[in-house]
Amino acid sequence: MRARHGRAAKALDVQVELGSEFWGWAGRTLGAPARTTTGAPVWLRLVSAPQDKASGKLWDGTLDAQHAFGDLDGHRPALLAVHDAVDGGTAYRAELSVRVDRPVLSDDPILRHGIQLPDSWWNDLAGTLAKVSAVSTDRVAVRQRYMERAIPEFVGIPVPAASCWTTAHADVHWANLTEPLRLLDWEAWGRAPEGFDAATLYAYSLLQPVAAARVRDVFPVLGSPAGLAAEATVCAQLLQTVSRGDNLALADALRAWSEELRRR
Repeated sequence: MRARHGRAAKALDVQVELGSEFWGWAGRTLGAPARTTTGAPVWLRLVSAPQDKASGKLWDGTLDAQHAFGDLDGHRPALLAVHDAVDGGTAYRAELSVRVDRPVLSDDPILRHGIQLPDSWWNDLAGTLAKVSAVSTDRVAVRQRYMERAIPEFVGIPVPAASCWTTAHADVHWANLTEPLRLLDWEAWGRAPEGFDAATLYAYSLLQPVAAARVRDVFPVLGSPAGLAAEATVCAQLLQTVSRGDNLALADALRAWSEELRRR
């Protein structure tokens, strides 16, 4: 991956800044800061996959997002260039983006500390997600078949009817957000039940009651009949990860949330 990252830098005519590299899940991605020949700060991210699986939603997510959303009034780092290569049955995609000059709000998707954010940040988040939700797409973030299987199994209720399906970022957690607002990681976006992004951020806020309450205040779809399908889906998704040994810190809070959903 490091060798391929270096080759991609040469192909895209950027210089990687030494000493910083960021690995994604299971070594599937490698990102690093870089600069263009004019000195502009950029971010070079390399994604790898078996050649026969180098297609579809996750592979094309960032490129599709650039076409669909642009930079979302500065709240999404614009994609500048893409470079594809194949070697030994493995496909590599290098994505060159505008570099975000602020750290993410948490190194972990789960918010494990108190956080103070201005009203303007919350307004920007709500407005940005509203713009995302209004974009038409045939990409799918959540499948009805998954909801029909997972919600009864992990939440213990029949599948709520989703009164409205909208476009979602589908991975809104604290490690994908900065202040001032930038929303990162656009691999998984697509159609989902209304309120899905709000429910996702709420789930990852459950260990911090003040932050969780603020999410509910900013996104009134949470707690409403219209948001029940999204909430149940997110709760089921994360309880499923708990069953596999991930997100264990959220286990008790997720079970309490599932009890609330059953009462509703």
